[in-house]
Amino acid sequence: MTHPEGAPRSNDGNDDHQVQPQAVRYPRPTVSLDEAEWVWRQLSVEALRPDGKPEIVRLAVIAGLTRATGARYGDLLRVRAEDLDLGPDDGAGRGRVGGVRAPGEGRVLVRHGKHRTLRRHRVPGEVVVVLRHWMVVRTELAAELEGSVPRALLLTVHHTHDNGTTVSSGLPITRQGLVLSWRRFVHRTNARYGATRPPLPTRFEQVRRAWTDAGMPDPGTSVHEAK
Repeated sequence: MTHPEGAPRSNDGNDDHQVQPQAVRYPRPTVSLDEAEWVWRQLSVEALRPDGKPEIVRLAVIAGLTRATGARYGDLLRVRAEDLDLGPDDGAGRGRVGGVRAPGEGRVLVRHGKHRTLRRHRVPGEVVVVLRHWMVVRTELAAELEGSVPRALLLTVHHTHDNGTTVSSGLPITRQGLVLSWRRFVHRTNARYGATRPPLPTRFEQVRRAWTDAGMPDPGTSVHEAK
């Protein structure tokens, strides 16, 4: 009898005892929690420097929100500016997110997964500081656009080219844009610290899972979105 390619079989040849390969949920190893926390500290410090680049500020926002909510790239791309409540000092606050908040703490609405499950998460004060800075940078990035600032929280930070056409910065970023942005940070960081620390992984998911496996993200509360 012909067996599927790669399927192991027992020594006695009995198909009923065929050994099934163990399913692997995520094939790449996660980094340690200490390593993931190093990434967050590195990005948050660089983001708040006077000469901090917009791309680093955006990466700090991604790391901070992922650490706080467990969100994946696709979830973060669905977050809108009005989904944030950064506290009484946030001029853009709409009061839409709601919830009881500790001093300095914020709130964010995230649509998780393919079913867009809406949950309200707490955002720690150190992430709120980075988010407030990003909201200023975000407005500056979209200053040259015609019309209003896009609703998406995460915007492009560079002029890009699409089929020979120059695309302005300040537009909603794509998943591929987030992938490339993380890889640029990884390559720069690995080159800078190559002799003193382990290299960072080229997939941000390996960092995200270190936080989620440690139970760090706030599980949030379910919210029913008005149609």
